[in-house]
Amino acid sequence: MGTDIRGCIEIRNPNADEDWYTRPPWERAIDLYPLYSGRDYAAFGCLFGVRDPVGWEPVAAGRGLPPDVSPELRKEFDEVAGSDPAVHGPTWVTWAELAGIDLDAAPADVRGALVLRDDRTPELEVRRWVTDDWPPDVLDRLGPGPAADGPTATPFGEWRTGPTRVGYRRFTRRDALGPGTGWEHVFAVMKALAARFGDEHVRLVVYFD
Repeated sequence: MGTDIRGCIEIRNPNADEDWYTRPPWERAIDLYPLYSGRDYAAFGCLFGVRDPVGWEPVAAGRGLPPDVSPELRKEFDEVAGSDPAVHGPTWVTWAELAGIDLDAAPADVRGALVLRDDRTPELEVRRWVTDDWPPDVLDRLGPGPAADGPTATPFGEWRTGPTRVGYRRFTRRDALGPGTGWEHVFAVMKALAARFGDEHVRLVVYFD
């Protein structure tokens, strides 16, 4: 069964520390969907340590809901978690943390990634992580091809095996979170909100099911 992400971007009201301010300090600004609707486990692992296939050092794993989470999201989470035992992994991350990510960092034990695209279904991409050996399912499917000498002796590049285009390349946080992943829309909205409310006063709160 697959894992989906849910949540929203929250902002902290600039007047929250004033004596006269009586509303909750954090407010729900915009839901994660429609900004992001994907199911990319590389991104889930990279950001939150969820469904992590390669051992990223996650940015914000296992923090739970913030104690001052917006009432709307608290109610939503309690209702969903109360009716669905698959709900898990609530956590949060500020824009200040996201803005400071090193997008060129790669998982520590991963040499690269094999990216497979079939001419018959060009819209689909299959990704396999490479450590010291080629993934057995890829060898079974495609044979050794130009990669017979193993990943340590094979330079990054592309080749073709029948209708399948095979790319072998370095994989970084940029590949998981950068342009074309859908996360660029989330980050653009958070950056715009941070210009008004401050980097520490804009955060993404998520959970998974």
